[in-house]
Amino acid sequence: MNFCVRTKLRQRPGGRAVIKMRRAQLSFGDGLIHGEVEDLREDWMVHADQVLEDEHLVAPVYDALGKRHPKSRSRGRQGTPAEVVLRLSILKHIRNWSYEVLEREGRANLAYRDFTRVGGGKMPDAKTMGRWGLAIGPQIIKQIHQRIVQIAQAKEVTQGRRMRVDTTVTETNIHYPTDSGLLGDGVRVLIRTMKKITKIAGEVGTKLRDRSRSVKLRALEIARAARAKGKQSQSKLERAYTNLLNSTSRVVGQSKRFSKEMPRASSDRWTL
Repeated sequence: MNFCVRTKLRQRPGGRAVIKMRRAQLSFGDGLIHGEVEDLREDWMVHADQVLEDEHLVAPVYDALGKRHPKSRSRGRQGTPAEVVLRLSILKHIRNWSYEVLEREGRANLAYRDFTRVGGGKMPDAKTMGRWGLAIGPQIIKQIHQRIVQIAQAKEVTQGRRMRVDTTVTETNIHYPTDSGLLGDGVRVLIRTMKKITKIAGEVGTKLRDRSRSVKLRALEIARAARAKGKQSQSKLERAYTNLLNSTSRVVGQSKRFSKEMPRASSDRWTL
């Protein structure tokens, strides 16, 4: 009885996995999939296949995965090879997918199965691929980028003097950038800055006049006039824009006087 329990514990699916660099042998299903989709592969996939033959690209991923568990290269069930992990990460980046979308598309698309070397095997789930992403980390990604630049230099594709780094963008709500809105934003920033200066340096020279409320009212007038129709609304829109430009120009002129007077006032205070 105890022997049976120990055997089941050793064979549990969530246990430690043996990590390999690449798949040593393709299955019959892999060959069928490759033959069916070979002419459907995109150009970037063909180029990526050539580049990924380089062992120095796969080796950092292999090392990172091997550090997740002790003896993961010699004991346990067969895990996902490092090359497959790298190819899945490349597909995710190229398509800008989440891990959930990557799992769904990888399960459904034979061309993706062929490129990632998943083939006829089981597609890894999103949580597993997320853990791989954490294990690889930014340092390994940097090593891969450096190696790709070296390969490009050796093939005289690029000189590689500079590397452009793409960043992750988080979606957020913004207000539509209309002319009146941009003018209002500029006025608000200028007045806020002048208030900070006045608070630090004290009231010297030009007295600050807060026109932010006036500018906000002009912007609301423009918004109402823009939604209306007819010649009368067009004339109202023009008048509102004229008033907004006048208020904005006064704030700009005031900020210019501030910038000239503040250094002079500051030196006078130090002299006293």
